[in-house]
Amino acid sequence: MATTTAELMRAWRGPVILTYGFRPFFFGAAIWAVLSMLLWVPMLSGHVRLPTAFDPVTWHAHEFLFGYLGAVVAGFLLTAVPNWTGRLPLVGWPLGGLAVLWLLGRLAVALSLALSPLFVAVADLAFPVVLGAVILREIVAGRNWRNLVVLAMLTAFALANAVFHLEAAHGDYAAQGYGLRLGLGAGIMMIAVIGGRIVPSFTRNWLAKRGPGRLPVPPMQTFDKLSLLVLLAALLAWLAAPYHAASGLALLLAGLVHLVRLARWAGDRTLGEPLVMVLHVAYAFLPLGALALGVEILSPGGLGMAGAQHLWMAGATGLMTLAVMTRATLGHTGQALSAGPGTISIYVALVLAVLARVAAGLWPEQAAWLHGLSGLAWITAFGGFAMLYGRVLLCLPAAKQV
Repeated sequence: MATTTAELMRAWRGPVILTYGFRPFFFGAAIWAVLSMLLWVPMLSGHVRLPTAFDPVTWHAHEFLFGYLGAVVAGFLLTAVPNWTGRLPLVGWPLGGLAVLWLLGRLAVALSLALSPLFVAVADLAFPVVLGAVILREIVAGRNWRNLVVLAMLTAFALANAVFHLEAAHGDYAAQGYGLRLGLGAGIMMIAVIGGRIVPSFTRNWLAKRGPGRLPVPPMQTFDKLSLLVLLAALLAWLAAPYHAASGLALLLAGLVHLVRLARWAGDRTLGEPLVMVLHVAYAFLPLGALALGVEILSPGGLGMAGAQHLWMAGATGLMTLAVMTRATLGHTGQALSAGPGTISIYVALVLAVLARVAAGLWPEQAAWLHGLSGLAWITAFGGFAMLYGRVLLCLPAAKQV
């Protein structure tokens, strides 16, 4: 019987993609990010219609938030939790079955016009429910109680998906409903909690090899915990009353606090390694999004609510997940932890996608071509990831973790 991760993966005789959780879900997330955008841009102009019961904007919001992000979260957790608990990872057909559940959700939502809303919801929710059960089993078996907070955020994310389906089934505009805000809020809290661990830690590790100088403040000190509470309170206020002045003020406070938090991580010293620097840039979209939403609530008419939200949805979530996928793929396949020209290019393309989408909110008369530019840059970023990293995700055996 295999007793180590390496032995378990060597014992598997099936497809390489099922040797570790990050392989199917990072690759699948990148492909879906490309395909869904290829569909969304012509849907936005009215040239393509999917047989989905969701309106185009609702489908787009759902498939990025719960489709794309759900896959990346699965890939990250199925890779990280074995390291947290000291237990063996999910490998082989059980991992493949989980990936099939994710694909089933994408198909059910895309074809939902011909299906009952209950069937669509059950098909889509099967994936996060089973994933949550797997993570709970590992945390309990490994007695890794400190990471129950991650399971709580995953549970909130799954609940948000259920609410989103309920709103869509009732004919509500789910793209601006409680489900979307709860799901996006859960994703932002994941970035704040998990990013708050890995960004300063990876930065410290890299800077320690560069010689003396300022290092990041160690993670999860008193200020970090207070900043998380401030953000949680702001997100709950925004969930309950998205247009209330109190929510706007709470988001402004959270944005300022997290700008200070980010400044404590010595990101200005990481310009020499884009693989580290991109983590700081991605995290910066979290406070920028909070500030933009706060301003939009208090003084509507600037970016527009959708434009402000995209600083979180495409900026914080999109860039942070791309940064984590590139780093984790390199590290867990035995590659050098350094960003080459291709990787830098996909980071730049993703930032361009965010800026173009936000600009469309600022200049609505130019929105048509700015949406197109944003979509093209998004496709370049994730298509580039699939091309650059697909070979090691699909073909090469897993190397010793670094």
